[in-house]
Amino acid sequence: MGSNAAENGFKTICEIGEERIRLVGKNIKAQIDKENEQLELGAEPKPYPDLGFRVLRIDSSNFKDFYLTPGETAQESLFDFADNVKEGRSDLDLLFEVLPKLGIPYSAKIEERMLAGRKVFFVDGDKLAACFDANVGSDTIEEMAKAKPWYAVIRDSSMADDATHANYEELFRTYSPDTVPQVI
Repeated sequence: MGSNAAENGFKTICEIGEERIRLVGKNIKAQIDKENEQLELGAEPKPYPDLGFRVLRIDSSNFKDFYLTPGETAQESLFDFADNVKEGRSDLDLLFEVLPKLGIPYSAKIEERMLAGRKVFFVDGDKLAACFDANVGSDTIEEMAKAKPWYAVIRDSSMADDATHANYEELFRTYSPDTVPQVI
């Protein structure tokens, strides 16, 4: 004999909590809709509060383990180390691994902006600018620097060429000297 929750398809306490939050959100939305039905002349409708939520799960690091001694590494396997991110990991996976390392809470607002044709995540206003796209050029990095974030993070394998890699920190020194740029 199962519990009422199990009979309704819930497998974990977390799933029950998620559904309760969704139901509360629907109730708040319905209540605001009802209040906005009969507005006085010239009155502004009441806006909806943020009704969203994030569900995170703990997983292993997004980065491959490369702790090998020179004797354990063969010349022909060096290309295996060109990308340090595990297969199947998304940009958001990388972003959420970086947040606690920079002291930014998981609840911080995340905004996606396109800078010079590349997706850049801006977190908690301009506290963090992070780009994990491929072929990121100096033009994107310059735009990131002009936003003057506290921190900037880019994936090593994201940089389009050696010149971009060489100029990464210099662009931040030029446009935003207080930014702490990092390469992951």
